[in-house]
Amino acid sequence: MIIKTVTDKEFKKYGRVLKNYDCKEIIEKMKNTPLPSDVIYEPSIKELEELKIYKELEDREYGGLQIQIGYCNGNNYLLNAIEYHRSSEINIAVTDFILLLGMQQDIEDDYSYDTSKIEAFKVPAGTIIEVYATTLHYAPCNVNKDGFKCVVVLPKGTNLPLENKPKKVGEDTLLFAKNKWLIGHKETDLGDQGAFIGLLGKNISIK
Repeated sequence: MIIKTVTDKEFKKYGRVLKNYDCKEIIEKMKNTPLPSDVIYEPSIKELEELKIYKELEDREYGGLQIQIGYCNGNNYLLNAIEYHRSSEINIAVTDFILLLGMQQDIEDDYSYDTSKIEAFKVPAGTIIEVYATTLHYAPCNVNKDGFKCVVVLPKGTNLPLENKPKKVGEDTLLFAKNKWLIGHKETDLGDQGAFIGLLGKNISIK
């Protein structure tokens, strides 16, 4: 698989590199977060939300909507699933990592998705990006064998458990958590967790 970078023109349909943010403080704070052998996601971390960048992102990128700052850390080389939100997601690369991305518009009428349409993009350490709401994504993948660390910024409440679960009809079948629509691959255990299994083709690996 060809791995492009987020500074390449091909990334523009998926998101953009943000400028005029000082990420040094939050990257330094992220040194204290765990880096497991699998993948861990924490949607909201008090110590990160107390930093100056919290208010800047809330005001400038979300227009005053309340946000949460957490992280996704670990080791991963597989696609496994795709998800999308009704809002942009902001990522800050603490280390280098790779994002496997697609477009919501390519989901079929039966909510299946062909994994051959996925593209890979490297996000260099220190970079802050916006991933558009219509961009399909999931956990980052390793660039280096010692894992990855990624700050994740989303509207407050995103990815928390649903309080009211609609009937599994149409797109509601994909609703997996708050503000999180997900399509899993058959080679994962996501189906056992109630996820819709609709990824067709290879479970893409960057190894």
